[in-house]
Amino acid sequence: MTSLQNLTVAQLRQVISIKEKIEALEAELAAVTGGEVAAPAGPRARRGMSAAGRARIAAAQRARWAKVKAGKDEPAPKKKRKMSAAGRARIAAAAKARWAKARAAGKNKL
Repeated sequence: MTSLQNLTVAQLRQVISIKEKIEALEAELAAVTGGEVAAPAGPRARRGMSAAGRARIAAAQRARWAKVKAGKDEPAPKKKRKMSAAGRARIAAAAKARWAKARAAGKNKL
């Protein structure tokens, strides 16, 4: 919306005319409805919450989660898999054989 200071005289006259029409229509509406028409409300103000209120909500949520988790037993963490020395040796031997074959073919990459 432009500032009223940046408007020309003709535009200001048009603004005044429109405002007068709006006021006349509001007066007519008030006469028909038998009361005063409330102006449209501006943006709502955000409501705050006290620290005590937030603490109560947090405590209630913690209690809900504790109740949910109380019914379950935590599974034991999975043991880390270990490779045997023989398995590791087989993989190393296979890799060496693969590289020997690649070198024999004159390749630098597999």
